Amino acid sequence: MSDSDTSFDPKHHRMITEQRWFDDFHLGERFPLPSRTMTEAIFLAFQAASGDNHPIHYNSEFCKARGLPGMLAHGYQVAIQTVAGAGLFPFLVEDSLKAFLEQSSRFLHPVFVGDTLYPTLEVDEVTPGRTTGVVGMRSMIHNQDRVLVLDGRHRYLLRRSPENSERAE
Repeated sequence: MSDSDTSFDPKHHRMITEQRWFDDFHLGERFPLPSRTMTEAIFLAFQAASGDNHPIHYNSEFCKARGLPGMLAHGYQVAIQTVAGAGLFPFLVEDSLKAFLEQSSRFLHPVFVGDTLYPTLEVDEVTPGRTTGVVGMRSMIHNQDRVLVLDGRHRYLLRRSPENSERAE
């Protein structure tokens, strides 16, 4: 007696069934990511993962003594809120994604414990190649007061659709 279910195929177990290729992306297309409130638990988890133990990130009394309203989020703690895997993009490109090429961030305003962040990725580059192309995305994070706290970029190398790749050869 087998417990195997032959009607199940792991290749069809996908979050999104629509596969997209480089050619399917357009300038201005937006990918909102889930909002998140920066709790003390998130601060502690980042401290454990990063090994950063500076008191400005983990000691509220240290921060108050320096005129800050609360613990200051580490820049990388803010930047990771733009990870594409938190949204739909990686599920759309499961078969076409070749590489995550680069990421950059500019930190425009401080983020403190208790702030709620609203990240978004927006396509700002579509550079075709013969069989692949680069999709660049502006990464933005606004806080609960509508202030842009991070402005950055991500770039991804995607395969072109099989039809377009065949024509290019």
